[in-house]
Amino acid sequence: MKNKWYGEGIKLGVLGGGQLGRMLIQSAISYDVRIYAMDSSKDAPCGHLAYEFTEGSITNYDDVMKFGSDKDVLTVEIENVNVDALEELEKNGKKVFPQPHILRLIQDKGLQKQFYQTHQIPTSPFHLLNRRDEMRQHLSELPFVQKLRKGGYDGKGVCMINREEDIIAGFNAPSIIEKKIPFKKELSVIVARNENGETKAFPVVECEFSKELNLVEFLFSPASISDEIEKNAIALAKKVINELGLVGLLAVEMFLTQNDELLVNEVAPRTHNSGHHTIESNLISQFEQHFRSILNLPLGSTDMVKAGVMVNLIGEQGHSGMARYEGMEKILGMSGVYVHLYGKQETRPGRKMGHVTITDDDIDKAKAKAREVQKLIKVKAF
Repeated sequence: MKNKWYGEGIKLGVLGGGQLGRMLIQSAISYDVRIYAMDSSKDAPCGHLAYEFTEGSITNYDDVMKFGSDKDVLTVEIENVNVDALEELEKNGKKVFPQPHILRLIQDKGLQKQFYQTHQIPTSPFHLLNRRDEMRQHLSELPFVQKLRKGGYDGKGVCMINREEDIIAGFNAPSIIEKKIPFKKELSVIVARNENGETKAFPVVECEFSKELNLVEFLFSPASISDEIEKNAIALAKKVINELGLVGLLAVEMFLTQNDELLVNEVAPRTHNSGHHTIESNLISQFEQHFRSILNLPLGSTDMVKAGVMVNLIGEQGHSGMARYEGMEKILGMSGVYVHLYGKQETRPGRKMGHVTITDDDIDKAKAKAREVQKLIKVKAF
């Protein structure tokens, strides 16, 4: 008898066809879990890998309803989906993970911050705004960060307000402003929870951001923190996922302050850029852990096998068009270097085109090699 949760026994639908969907499919193939994906274009990264691909808009009610009507379980690889349709599908007996009401909350950064406040989850002080000029009521709290309540991702929808003159360049839309935290490090914890309530977290990782692009440039695992901070960060991530009651994977991004306090910045209810290294560095990848959690299978061990550094491959400034990868042969000749290209045919400045993971028994050696890799490989256009 075929098992209900894998092989040919289930239809697992994924809303979104980007690189996160692509890597989920690559992981699920080993278990013969067949993934059905929907995105707006067959040229999406998982367009040619999905067991079945549907062209449609993940933000359109009718498209999502039609796609989900014959699926057993639905999940997302990006938060910007039509939650109304997912709620209706859930009412009709479909399993939707993460649950639609949680997606609705996380889609709105204002509701996120209020959730942290209600559940005594440490986060930076904030105010909710409807219009840009309302920032003038909080000049005594400068500098602060303005974030659009909806639609922001990968550093988009974020504006630094350092002085009153910066307000005119801010967003004139519903947003939040947060006190700018003088943090020591930005950390991330990937945590999973299944329907049985089993919860497991990956070791804490440290993120190094590009100031120019405002997105992750390097990721270091393990993070350079004390055992106590590691323990507290994992406990905090588990508190967030359990308070939400979320089934699936959750990336919990945190600030480590100068006083060694941990503050939750934002969460993402899906596989995440800060977990890509787990494919090579851990006993189980974040992608396998995600489909295990949403299919209510036992969660895998998150133990680290080797230290890892992840480097994002970003489209070079001044290059738009068909992608070429300069320096690929040089990095492939280095030991412990693993390349992941996302199948995007066209590059443009700042676009995520892939990532490289570098592993070593020594994190400092992995870091040194990663910086060399970053110098050698460039994403340019023909």
